[in-house]
Amino acid sequence: MIEIENVSLRLQDTRILHDISLTLPKGGLTALVGPNGAGKSSLLSLVARLQPLQSGRIVVDGLPVDATPGRQLAKRLAILRQDPAVAARLRVRELVGFGRFPHGRGRLDDRDRALIEAALQQFGLQDLADRFLDTLSGGQRQRALVAMAFCQGTDYMLLDEPLNNLDMQFARQLMRDLRKAVEEERRTVIVVLHDINHAAVYADRIVAMKAGRVVADGPPSAVLRTEVLAEVFGYPMQVVEIDGAPLVLHHR
Repeated sequence: MIEIENVSLRLQDTRILHDISLTLPKGGLTALVGPNGAGKSSLLSLVARLQPLQSGRIVVDGLPVDATPGRQLAKRLAILRQDPAVAARLRVRELVGFGRFPHGRGRLDDRDRALIEAALQQFGLQDLADRFLDTLSGGQRQRALVAMAFCQGTDYMLLDEPLNNLDMQFARQLMRDLRKAVEEERRTVIVVLHDINHAAVYADRIVAMKAGRVVADGPPSAVLRTEVLAEVFGYPMQVVEIDGAPLVLHHR
């Protein structure tokens, strides 16, 4: 369980987050949605301790993130940042293998190698495994980064806009792969999404944010409503139901 209590964040003179409180139980896929500047990425970075906690409290499985050793925390949660910096001359298999670093500090054993190969297969990267990152398309590179986070083997995966650079086919497949990780491996996935309909179809829970505050929190059927979406995104959207799931016609 991830417990976020009364968390605020200020960068220079700008208030980024305002007194956020959320409880994210183990299991399931939670989508963070909202306009640019809502604070979604900042909230993920605080949970993963990519930036220091200024106020409030964040606890992962009973471990306070601001006081837990980094290696111990890295065995609990993995994060994929929106703009990760990686060396261009790494091969895909090497990049995915970095996910095992918190466990063996770079010394891979047979189990690590098996998990790397499983992650390559899970995300359809077998044919790219020996390619250098600078020879890949943006979408291929993005899939490799998600595979690295998956290979870390943590209960929690925090993914900041993992659908960046992916075409429709691979975006759909990645969301299916994340759903599979939730259902078959009991992973907990917290993902920042800009495509509201990916959240509608694949998320168990949606947290909608605007201007550093949580506006709505609940299952897709409760959050994806015309009046809620208008409050979050600033304009009314038609919502229809297909096969029992809401679909947002936001382009109209």
